[in-house]
Amino acid sequence: MKRINESAAVLATCLFLAAAWSIWAQPKTAPAPQAQSPNDTIISNYAQQLLKQGKKIFRYDTFGDEAYWGDALRLHQAIAGEHLGGVGPGVSPKTALSVGLKVDVDALPASLVDQLKAGQVNLDDPATTLALLKLNSVVGVTGHFDKQGKIVSMGIQCAFCHSSVDDSWAPGIGHRLDGWGNRDLNVGAIVSLAPNLKPVADELGVDIPTVKKVLASWGPGCFDAELDKDGKGLRPDGKRACTLIPPAYGLAGVNLHTWTGFGSVPYWNAYVGDTEMHGSGTFFDARLADKNQYPVSARIGSHNSRGKPDQLTSKLAALHFYQLAIPAPKPPKGSYDEASAARGKSVFESKGKCAACHVPPLYTEPGNNLHAPSEIGVDSFQADRSPTHMYRTAPLAGLWSRQSRGFYHDGRFSTLDDVINHYDQHMNLGLTKGEKKDLVEFIKSL
Repeated sequence: MKRINESAAVLATCLFLAAAWSIWAQPKTAPAPQAQSPNDTIISNYAQQLLKQGKKIFRYDTFGDEAYWGDALRLHQAIAGEHLGGVGPGVSPKTALSVGLKVDVDALPASLVDQLKAGQVNLDDPATTLALLKLNSVVGVTGHFDKQGKIVSMGIQCAFCHSSVDDSWAPGIGHRLDGWGNRDLNVGAIVSLAPNLKPVADELGVDIPTVKKVLASWGPGCFDAELDKDGKGLRPDGKRACTLIPPAYGLAGVNLHTWTGFGSVPYWNAYVGDTEMHGSGTFFDARLADKNQYPVSARIGSHNSRGKPDQLTSKLAALHFYQLAIPAPKPPKGSYDEASAARGKSVFESKGKCAACHVPPLYTEPGNNLHAPSEIGVDSFQADRSPTHMYRTAPLAGLWSRQSRGFYHDGRFSTLDDVINHYDQHMNLGLTKGEKKDLVEFIKSL
C-alpha cells in the first residue's frame, strides 16, 4: 500500500511538471495594453496643456509691462534712434549683442539667415534691430509696431534674464536655452538708455544721476531685485549691491528660490512679474511693508500690488510647471576629467563635507535650505536685505554652465578653486591640493 501511494505521488509530480513545462514553453505574448482611466487621461492632458502654455508664457508673455518699459520709460525710442522716430543714435544689432541681448535663430526666415551668412545684413544699423524685433527673434523682448511699421512700445519677458542661446550660429545668435541665467546681459546699461528715467527716480526717491550711478555699477549678469524695496543702491563699502542672475533650470524638488530664499518659485514669478518687470498683476507679501527694512516698498505699496486687469495670476501655474520641467544641463563630454571627478565624488561626500548641505541628487537641502551668513563664512549684507536674513544652499547641478561672472550671490569668488579654498579655511577641512583639484572636477561633472 505504501508503494502504491509513493507511485501515485511520483506520477502526480510528473504530471504537474509536464503541465508547468507546457505552459512555460508556450510562446510569450505581451499583455494587452490597459486602457487609461478617465482620471489618468485628465492628468495627462492637463500636464501637456500646462507645459505648452508655460513655455509660451516664459518666452513671450509681458504681463502688460509695456506700460512701464515703453509708455513710461520710452525705452523703445532709444532702440529706434532719432533717424527712425526715436531719440539718440539708436541701438544696432552689434550694440544689442554687446550688452548681452540674444537672437533666436529659429525665429529667422531662411532667406535672412542666408543674407547674414553672406554678410549682406548691416549689423551697425538700428533698422536691422527693429527688423529683428518685428520677427520676434530678440530673446525676452517684444516690440510693438503701428501699421506704418514704426515702433511705438516694447515689453520684456521672463526669458529676458533667464534664457540664453547656444551660440551655434554666432556669439549671441543660436537656438534658445530656456532657464539659463543670462550672465552676459547688462541690465543696468540697457535701462540707462531709457529717455525717461524719472519714474525710476521717483520710485526710489532719488535724482536721475543717482539712478544712473547705481545702474552703471551692476555690469553684465547682475541685477538688484531688492533695490525697489529697500533703496540700497550700493553696499556700505561702495561696491555694487546687485546679485548674479540665477538660473531657472533644475528647480524640480527645490524648495526656496534665489540667493536668500525668501520665496518659492511661484512666489518669485509673482514678485518679478509684478514688481520687477512691472507687469499688471497681483502680488502680496506683508513682510515687505516693514518701514525700517523696506522703506521704498512700504511707501509705494509694492508689497500689496493689485494691477487691473490682472494679467499675471492666471499664468503662474503654467509658468511654474514649465520651469520645473527644465532640467539642469549636462556638461559637454570632455569638459572635465572623469577619473579626477570620480575621486572628487568621494571627497564631496566625506572629507569635504559638501554633501551635508548639497544633498545628492538635488545638491541642495530638502526642506528649509537656509543658512546663517556665519555658517558659510561671508558677510550678511545681502542676507539682511531678505526677510530671512540667511542664504540659500544653491543647487549645484549644471554649475558648469554658469561659471562666468564668478560664484556666490555676488560673484565674489572668481573660480571654483576660490570657493573650495574658502570652505577649506572656514571649516578647517585640511584638503590636499589633489583633493581640491578632484573636487573641482566633480562639481564640473554635475
